[in-house]
Amino acid sequence: MSKENPQDVLIVGSGGREHALGLKLSGSALVGKKYFAPGNAGTEILGRNVAIGAEEIDRLVEFAADNNIGLTIVGPEAPLAKGIRNQFD
Repeated sequence: MSKENPQDVLIVGSGGREHALGLKLSGSALVGKKYFAPGNAGTEILGRNVAIGAEEIDRLVEFAADNNIGLTIVGPEAPLAKGIRNQFD
């Protein structure tokens, strides 16, 4: 990532953890657009909520590819246990 080319970020989850991550990323010049899947009322203020559940891994991968997402951060444990990390390789 560079300041000249900020990366769009997808944050997976809908809780306070994801809101805190988005809030922290909001202060970085390295971050472009922030998407939250599915997000919550607080994350909607920080970026754009996307109607994709945290465990809908195939849809999340497709969204990331279609929207040129440079970084995906997974908050909840359930998608990690289901192998989301392997799908984003």
